[in-house]
Formats: sequence, structure tokens, C-alpha cells
Amino acid sequence: MDSYEKLVNAIILRAVKDYRDALKKLARGRKNTSAEDTKRECERFFRSQWYSALTSVDGEMLIRKLNEEVTDL
Repeated sequence: MDSYEKLVNAIILRAVKDYRDALKKLARGRKNTSAEDTKRECERFFRSQWYSALTSVDGEMLIRKLNEEVTDL
């Protein structure tokens, strides 16, 4: 794996981790504006042209899968 692929993977994995963490915090039922902001920011990234340029993984599908993962806990 070259340096570019490592960087792309790191960017996407960080967004996935941040999104998952935000969803878990919001699932607790308490108001958390920081988690809400992070969730919105990650969703905007997953739907962006930049994300599409980095990967062929469908951003909407990723959002759905991560939401399902958290609701199944």
C-alpha cells in the first residue's frame, strides 16, 4: 500500500470513528451539541465530492450501516 492509500484510509477511518462515537453519545438520550455537530460534519463529509474522490464506497450506504450498527447495540 502506498503512502496515498494509507492517508486516504486514515482519513476515512477517522471520520467513521468520529461518526460512530457521536452516534453512541446521542443514543444515550441526553442533549449533546458537540456530538450533534460531529454527526452533521461527518455526514456532510460522507456526502461530499471529496469523499467520492477518495473512495468508491457509497457514503449513504456507510451512513446507514453505521446507524444500524449503533441501533443494534
